Amino acid sequence: VIDGSKGVEAQTIKLFKVCVMRHIPIFTFINKFDREARDPYELLDEIEEVLGIRTCPVNWPIGCGKNFKGVYDRFTKKISTFTAAMGGAKEVATREFEAESPEAESVIGPIYYQQLMDDIELLDGASDELDMDRVQRGDLSPVFFGSALTNFGVETFLEHFLKMTTSPLPRKSLTGEIDPFRKDFSAFVFKIQANMNKAHRDRIAFMRICSGKFEAGMEVNHVQGGKKIRLTQPQQLMAQDRKIVEEAYAGDIIGVFDPGIFSIGDTLCTSNEKFEFEGIPTFAPEHFARVRQVDTMKRKQFIKGINQIAQEGAIQIFQEFNTGMEEIIVGVVGVLQFEVLTYRLQSEYNVEVILEKLPYEHIRWVENPQEVDVARLMGTSDMKRICDLKGNPLLLFINSWSVGMVLDRNPGLKLSEFGTN
Repeated sequence: VIDGSKGVEAQTIKLFKVCVMRHIPIFTFINKFDREARDPYELLDEIEEVLGIRTCPVNWPIGCGKNFKGVYDRFTKKISTFTAAMGGAKEVATREFEAESPEAESVIGPIYYQQLMDDIELLDGASDELDMDRVQRGDLSPVFFGSALTNFGVETFLEHFLKMTTSPLPRKSLTGEIDPFRKDFSAFVFKIQANMNKAHRDRIAFMRICSGKFEAGMEVNHVQGGKKIRLTQPQQLMAQDRKIVEEAYAGDIIGVFDPGIFSIGDTLCTSNEKFEFEGIPTFAPEHFARVRQVDTMKRKQFIKGINQIAQEGAIQIFQEFNTGMEEIIVGVVGVLQFEVLTYRLQSEYNVEVILEKLPYEHIRWVENPQEVDVARLMGTSDMKRICDLKGNPLLLFINSWSVGMVLDRNPGLKLSEFGTN
């Protein structure tokens, strides 16, 4: 999702890198065209230049901001228009016309109609054609324009997405691909959320089913935990509503009660031949802070709270290299996550904390710690050695050029911008 006025932002680039790394098809929705927005051609050029992927607009905006008249659907050759109520909440009135009909010209006006005809001619001649093979390879991104606030263009996007997307695909494991049609149940945990119901201090592990059939209360192998467990209280969530499910199949997402045994990336299966799905990439944090509790008597609540929030993936926590949890360093992708952390520690665990911002902006995982002595690396003056909760060594840098310098000074050292759960 791209902001129509801001274009491609830093977090978009980070998400995009992960999608490219895993060859995930990318569908683009350019949002907020009910407000003043940049030229659509300029936005498409920026996506192609910054993200390095070709684009194929599926629909096209007619005007923007207060003059936003609607969108033209390239593949159905129709215009959908809407009007905004003056002085109050925006109301959407959608009508469809053939692109070249006199009725369409009378509704959107001769100026916008002529602009649309010019855009259609240019798009048909210069833009990429929709090629689903290229989309599936991640070489081409279908682009949609609209406004989520007014719910305009969203239905068009969802309808096309359902036509373009595939049925559940095989998922890679460390021992080969797992076919979604195999009979044995398998799934992986991709999200954990604690305290969804504060009255019960519950904790939900969300998992995607990759193969077979899920049945409520079934017993499965927790591969990373090395034991059999029973999946209880299975549910699906839609906004604030929860629904208990009795069965689910490959492609479905369900949540189960987590007594504190699951981690992001865990594999669950029923087959006797145990396997692990490939890990989920961890985003490299860009902001770091040292965190400590104000009341030293609440150390237990502090450690419990920060560990649980970290297990959800909302933050990443590190510690000084070759030390314990005396000093905790928090890494986040966006600074707003610092505020979320302090608020949740206060409201959910009754712990007040102080954050001391650190100057580091770049982090690298050491890919081959068995082959190099991290403690004896030839570093730079702005490099700091840390490790994650699993003991994996990492390096922090203030300047990006220091990363290359450390690699030059330490032959054989391999660094990665992404970790793996």
